[in-house]
Amino acid sequence: MSAPGSGGFWRRLVSLTRKEVRQLLRDRANLMMGIALPIVLILIFGYGLSLDVKNAPVAVVLDDASPVARDVVAGLSTPGYLAPRVVGSAHEAYALMRAREVDAAVLVPADFSRRLAAGDAQVQVLLQGADASRATMIRGYVAGALASWSQKRADRGEAPRPAAGQVQVVDRMWFNAANNSTWYLVPGLIVLIMTLVGAFLTALVMAREWERGTLESLFVTPVRPVEVLLAKIIPYFCVGLIGLALCLAAAAFLFHVPMYGSLLVLLFSAMLYLLVALGIGLVISSVTRNQFLASQVALIASFLPALMLSGFMFDLRNVPTAIRVIGQILPATYFMELIKSLFLAGNNWPLIARNCAILAAYAVVLLGVARLVTRKRLD
Repeated sequence: MSAPGSGGFWRRLVSLTRKEVRQLLRDRANLMMGIALPIVLILIFGYGLSLDVKNAPVAVVLDDASPVARDVVAGLSTPGYLAPRVVGSAHEAYALMRAREVDAAVLVPADFSRRLAAGDAQVQVLLQGADASRATMIRGYVAGALASWSQKRADRGEAPRPAAGQVQVVDRMWFNAANNSTWYLVPGLIVLIMTLVGAFLTALVMAREWERGTLESLFVTPVRPVEVLLAKIIPYFCVGLIGLALCLAAAAFLFHVPMYGSLLVLLFSAMLYLLVALGIGLVISSVTRNQFLASQVALIASFLPALMLSGFMFDLRNVPTAIRVIGQILPATYFMELIKSLFLAGNNWPLIARNCAILAAYAVVLLGVARLVTRKRLD
């Protein structure tokens, strides 16, 4: 047996939702922002933003003119990563580094061949450290090229005999075997796009309704505040899901990002975060009631923190404590950690349970605050 008045609730909710859907379809600007903008962002960030170092110029000083030393230099020519340039002296290499014409200098000493035969050959690598991340990656490229050269030499039976003091570097890349920054960036873009659609777009639309007096017209009817909020949430929740589907399709078919975790878990957590973003947008619009102010507050309180402080661009473990604390307050941080783990590492169930519980708590609190603020405004 249905509760008294439940039939009226559902009729009003369906009518309001139908009105919002028609309004959304008529407002092509917001529809384009919700659907076309995610496509533009995923293409721009996926193709235009990369943390990889490509064709890094490297000066090579070859003090040993032996065939083996020249073979080492040839091994540094890694297509797409290193662009070696043989120079006449170390001083010339230093000058090129000071002029920022090369990112590193590889010095092959005069006794390289002799020490290689003894099993303790050394190659000195000088790095341009102005950009620490770039220097670290170039160092990895050089070390990888030298290791590949040594392996090829061993396969040909030309490897030196084992000797005491010989140094071996063993490395392994976890969760990103291709060493491709796109695999790292694209999952994070999903968080940014859902924040944009859920918080920014919702805050803007709701504030416009307050400015035009549309909501006041509804308030004189039997419509309840919760029905108004649900009618606002449902269409933009669907737009957010469309944006999510576009992002997942782009990740799979355009950028070939692997996904080792559960797709169902990802969809569930994305829905939770979308509710959180919608709650943020509703609270902002109910408090500001002004489109310009709502857009600025939504940008500062949701999108920019998600971009800068959620772990998308920087590892929060490497930032000052105060910034790390602020980042841990943001709901985007937990969804960012969860979605990257699902894409690249697989199902980490303790992490999934903890982050989903935190997102669910945020959703309940923010939607509850949005309802309370709207009710207070009605009074």
